[in-house]
Amino acid sequence: MIYNVCIRIGAFMEGGLEIIMKYSGNKVEDIKIAYIGGGSRGWAWGFMSDLVACDDISGSVDLYDIDFEAAKDNEIIGNMYNNVDGAKTTWKYRATKTIGEALTDANFVIISILPGTFDEMESDVHTPEKYGIYQSVGDTAGPGGIIRAMRTIPMFEEIGENIKKYCPDAWVINYTNPMTLCVKTLYRVFPEIKAYGCCHEVFGTQKLLRCVVKEHLGIEEDFDRQDIKVNPISVNHFTWITEAKYKNLDLFPLYKEFCEKHPDGFNKEGGVDNNWLNSFFSSDEKVKMDLFKKFGYIAAAGDRHLAEFCEGKWYLENPERVADMHFTLTPVSWRKEDLKNRREKSRKMISGEIPVEMRETGEEGVLQMRALLGLCDLVTNVNIPNAGQIPNLPIGAVVETNAVFRAGSLNPVFAGPVPKEIYPLVSRACGEQELVSEAIAERDIEKVFIAFANDPLVTCGMEDARKLFDEMCENTKAYLSSFGL
Repeated sequence: MIYNVCIRIGAFMEGGLEIIMKYSGNKVEDIKIAYIGGGSRGWAWGFMSDLVACDDISGSVDLYDIDFEAAKDNEIIGNMYNNVDGAKTTWKYRATKTIGEALTDANFVIISILPGTFDEMESDVHTPEKYGIYQSVGDTAGPGGIIRAMRTIPMFEEIGENIKKYCPDAWVINYTNPMTLCVKTLYRVFPEIKAYGCCHEVFGTQKLLRCVVKEHLGIEEDFDRQDIKVNPISVNHFTWITEAKYKNLDLFPLYKEFCEKHPDGFNKEGGVDNNWLNSFFSSDEKVKMDLFKKFGYIAAAGDRHLAEFCEGKWYLENPERVADMHFTLTPVSWRKEDLKNRREKSRKMISGEIPVEMRETGEEGVLQMRALLGLCDLVTNVNIPNAGQIPNLPIGAVVETNAVFRAGSLNPVFAGPVPKEIYPLVSRACGEQELVSEAIAERDIEKVFIAFANDPLVTCGMEDARKLFDEMCENTKAYLSSFGL
């Protein structure tokens, strides 16, 4: 099945109701966005800022969240963004009590949810430490990523069915992790869906390559990361780049020199990821540089994610090894404290104690929507089912490559085969994701365990792997009723 999908811009039918997005010159008005997870404290505010920063789109955003009061808070904050300094357009925000109300007649659907609570994530990340297994993120790969998927996939089955029922023609943008399995689930329950996963990890590697160019050419002034043209390939959070150019300059030889020049890593933004959403997490790029030295291709995700797809002894053997590689293990206790701070920030913004401010996020979701509405063209990395853009990975597996966004269409760019040097690593990650997806769809917990025990981070013996798996399932069983637990 080829996932080249189209939408009829202007007017289309949904449930007997004609929906009109008004075009006025170079502007599109009356767009409806449904935001699933709309009580988000943090990411949602950045999305609101990105919306009002554009002068050529406007409309409404319906916020749905299982925490209705959090969505109500964001309704207030969202409407406050219309009056912030620098706002160029207006959006009407409304919290809804049902997902159907939010989705009905939506043109775009944003999905950004936390599957469970940080209590469950604390188990995902830290329970394996009893067996000497360390994870830097725990939301995509490793034992934590698999258990998180067991909670997440049933939720996405329900979301996909509701999209099919209430807004089957909508474009669906997913930000939730594990990204690959979320997108895979949406297509499984609703094959005709127009969904893709959006991730900014490749952007950070473009920024690093911009530093390579500036150092090599002696350029002092900055330039857009988009000027670094790359060919990403593989699966989300374990993405690799097989081609990279600045204008007509091949960056691979320069990157090789750069890695040799900086054996202890490189501090591209003072040791902190320049994306404001991730400002807490530091890295000196030593993992991605080491992977380049080993395999000759540019790893294109943050070090914390890349390390989790590799053999457990490589970069996550113990906290000392992590420190030696200049990245961090992010404790869930920090995430809990940060959530308290963001709740307090929400309260203060609503009360007027602190201002609502526009702030660049570095995300591309709003730009992608503008491209789909015909207001610009865009080539960027997305996660969609493989229709042959990576010919040596399974058809239908969700992969990350570039895609072309134009008026009413999203088409994958042919990335070519995964190079043989990294194919064993990539195919293993892709194969595990396919197995996990199938096992959870079938609610076959023994098949999930097979994937769990074979994950490269699960370095303990089979008996201990079983004990760990059972304990982690027990700790999240409130979300696993469909598995019979």
